[in-house]
Amino acid sequence: MKTSRQLGSKALYFLLTLVALLVIYAPIAWLFLASISTRADLLATPPRWIPEHPTLKNYLDILVPGTAVSEVARTFKITLGNSLLVALTTTAISLVIGSLAAYALARLRLPFRNTVFFGVLSVRMIPEISLVIPLYIIAARLSILNKPIVLILTYLSFALPFTIWMLTTFFETVPEELEDAALIDGSSRLNTLFRVVIPVAAPGIISTALFTFLLAWDEFFFALIFTSTVAAKTVPVAIAEFTGRYAVDITAMMTGGILAALPPVLLALIFQRFIVSGLSAGAVKG
Repeated sequence: MKTSRQLGSKALYFLLTLVALLVIYAPIAWLFLASISTRADLLATPPRWIPEHPTLKNYLDILVPGTAVSEVARTFKITLGNSLLVALTTTAISLVIGSLAAYALARLRLPFRNTVFFGVLSVRMIPEISLVIPLYIIAARLSILNKPIVLILTYLSFALPFTIWMLTTFFETVPEELEDAALIDGSSRLNTLFRVVIPVAAPGIISTALFTFLLAWDEFFFALIFTSTVAAKTVPVAIAEFTGRYAVDITAMMTGGILAALPPVLLALIFQRFIVSGLSAGAVKG
């Protein structure tokens, strides 16, 4: 009886896992199949789930100079570079400043520490739409509209609080005895942070870096408002522009979606071990 019940539970878990995998990966599979399909395949009736004439022309239009017909496809690779620049710079600045702030909140006995910490968290609760007008006015007066710097500074407004919150949690899991030993040996607080705390909390820092990168990489609203030229547009805005007034370049949009998903997926695969261990470390204090 017990064995049959265990088998039934395993079968149920297996079916639930299959359903979850189907829900997760079916849209990705369709996105890829659509990216190698022709417009005729996508508009065929009844629908063709497998393209009859698979082609890489959609990728060539975006990646190879001079082959694309639409302006958006020709400039898409430029927006990829813009997104990488903005996301990597935002992540780097957030980690440097966030590490210092998070360590101070995690270890130093500061007055109003909890108030400061929750004040940082409250910034993440402010709706983006309520900030866009004052930020736009400031950016216009500083003459930084349509430049990557405007997105970097804007993204720091929500990426930095997130980084501080995450890193504070990870730094609190580092045993204080390690820092006490370093301080007794004559190490300064700053030296202890870089030589002791950060190496021990490396998995958590890598996890935070990846999530911060994703926040900056996927952001659409501010990028749409603050950029209107190819010199500063990012991937989410470029993908949206495949939808024209009278037509939708759906094959190019699907191809752009695949290319836009590659950097985050590759980073997740490369740092998978650190991400799992980092999230596990942040779940338990002490």
